[in-house]
Amino acid sequence: MENSEKTEVVLLACGSFNPITNMHLRLFELAKDYMNGTGKYRVIKGIISPVGDAYKKKGLIPAHHRIIMAELATKNSKWVEVDTWESLQKEWTETAKVLRHHQEKLEASNCDHLQNSPVLERPVRKRKWTEQRQDSSKKKSTEPKTKGVPKVKLLCGSDLLESFGVPNLWKSEDINQIVADHGIICITRAGNDAQKFIYESDVLWKHRSNIHLVDEWITNDISSTKIRRALQRGQSIRYLVPDLVQEYIETHNLYSSESENRNVGVILAPLQRNTAAAKS
Repeated sequence: MENSEKTEVVLLACGSFNPITNMHLRLFELAKDYMNGTGKYRVIKGIISPVGDAYKKKGLIPAHHRIIMAELATKNSKWVEVDTWESLQKEWTETAKVLRHHQEKLEASNCDHLQNSPVLERPVRKRKWTEQRQDSSKKKSTEPKTKGVPKVKLLCGSDLLESFGVPNLWKSEDINQIVADHGIICITRAGNDAQKFIYESDVLWKHRSNIHLVDEWITNDISSTKIRRALQRGQSIRYLVPDLVQEYIETHNLYSSESENRNVGVILAPLQRNTAAAKS
């Protein structure tokens, strides 16, 4: 029953999350619905990976605050979690490396799981092991089989996809690795012609079968930039971010004109690194 097997997928979203918004969370739900709806995939987990302070983006507040807000935002989620590995790196870490880190982590976990699994010749032990492994064993028994180690795919908005075209922001080999080895699930917004951008990029066109474009029919234009602007102007952000995130921002007085000037005049880490590499 080869056609009945589904590939398990882990959705990885990298970014500033400065702060995390309801739209960030919505991306995961849209991607999950789409991927599960293809009949080829089964999304098993979502990971939010906030960028480290070394990214040097203008207005980027310290990572520990952004991590806490992301954890508060996903507190009630049964499948989306926050990972701190990227944010704890001393230097800015390329997205391709973050994807590879999580893929290797899954592969290592799978190897450990196989090595530590009980002897399967005994039917009783096999059944018990299977039930423990699958959490919701009653439902799993009727679901299609899955293929090997889960695949980590990059979840993003069309703005990130189009940023591939910004000179020195991405290394060409990283773009190739992301789309060829992992794949992208891109949530498109009104006014963004992602399909046209893919057509005009040789590397994206080559791996277009590994790029999933998901239309967002219920339009949502919430962005972290607009959230910060509203806060600087003393305007309410309720219902734009999770309530716990709003409370945390207010308690710690996180966003102001002073915080927005953080890293002003500093060259963004990828631009600095890739420009220097291009000159050498």
